[in-house]
Amino acid sequence: MKRRPIKDTATKSPGFLSSAFNYASIFVLAGVFILGIGIGIAFSSTVTLSPSNVASREFIDQSAPNPELCVQYGASAMVMDTRLFVSLNPFNVYVAQPSLRPGCVMRTNNWTILEQRRLISSQQVRDCKNRMNTFAFTGDLGSSPEINCVYQNDSARNFYLNQPGAVTPQETERF
Repeated sequence: MKRRPIKDTATKSPGFLSSAFNYASIFVLAGVFILGIGIGIAFSSTVTLSPSNVASREFIDQSAPNPELCVQYGASAMVMDTRLFVSLNPFNVYVAQPSLRPGCVMRTNNWTILEQRRLISSQQVRDCKNRMNTFAFTGDLGSSPEINCVYQNDSARNFYLNQPGAVTPQETERF
């Protein structure tokens, strides 16, 4: 009895199917990955930020008084005003409800902008400079801003940056 050679179709077929499956699964996973990135970008760019949701530095920069001037010559800030009441007999401390509003801290080399607009006097500049402080303001510079000589507290730390794995920003923090 003569044997006929058996065609090797059974061995080629699963190999071909498994490699096709691998390519198909890679393409599907790549498509899902790209779709996920696209959805993430779309979500982050359409998030509405409101005063009840201060979630980004950009929102604070846009809310600052005179935002272009503030970002160029200083730093936007959140200003918190609060009142403390201390009674001595009996000793107690009471805190009023704070108010939060947008503000701007000027760099020391940009005080001339405030002087040119006649918003601060040369005496105020000397007094503030003698204490190694800087100026900050709330309200529009064109109308009636509230300008204060403020002290930079170097002991105030951002405790979020002290977490393991956190990256410290390389920006200048000296005003």
